[in-house]
Amino acid sequence: MTTTRVLIADDQVMVRQGFTVLLNAEPGIEVVGQAVDGIDAVARVAELAPDVVLMDIRMPGVGGIEATRRIMTLPATTSKVLVLTTFDLDEYVYEALRAGASGFLLKDASAAELAHAVRVVAAGEALLAPNITKRLIAEFSRMSDVPRGPVKGRSGNLTERETEVLSLIAQGLSNAEIAQRLVVAEQTVKTHVSRILVKLSLRDRTQAAIHAYETGLVRPGGY
Repeated sequence: MTTTRVLIADDQVMVRQGFTVLLNAEPGIEVVGQAVDGIDAVARVAELAPDVVLMDIRMPGVGGIEATRRIMTLPATTSKVLVLTTFDLDEYVYEALRAGASGFLLKDASAAELAHAVRVVAAGEALLAPNITKRLIAEFSRMSDVPRGPVKGRSGNLTERETEVLSLIAQGLSNAEIAQRLVVAEQTVKTHVSRILVKLSLRDRTQAAIHAYETGLVRPGGY
């Protein structure tokens, strides 16, 4: 079994220790380090190259958003960032996703939810669940200064089918659900998703969903 290596970045020692105990008890997950603030998190990522970083958004000095942005610019970084927040519609969550985070998690999540979130993000999937993807990105898209409205034509150089798949990703559908909607094999959907990410120079499904909202391919509150 491949082990998912995790770094926990939070200024509260009890949070770091608690998450460390919970995750180390999970099969296939190992906490390889802790960081006390954003600057420490960037340094530890450069040193340890974890698969997933649990990143608190609100930390003194360099916070989680800026730390995430810096981590994404590290040479050859493959670390995924899962941001931690106290509120499910924290005003900073959307900015963290735009900075490069792959998802978010509430600090009061259960051990099972925490482990699931780490595995989902490590696998390159989007947010924790389709309904969260839809609700969070749609809500914060309303706060963006990007003009809204249905986009005419396609997004970039995507084919018509790829554009359709991108729209469904933004609505929070999983690969299996997209396959069912389009009446195609799930592997076909995976191929479309991979091509979308390459063509648009995006890192993962979360960034693809944000792109769809910000370009107007999908309208907040109405798909």
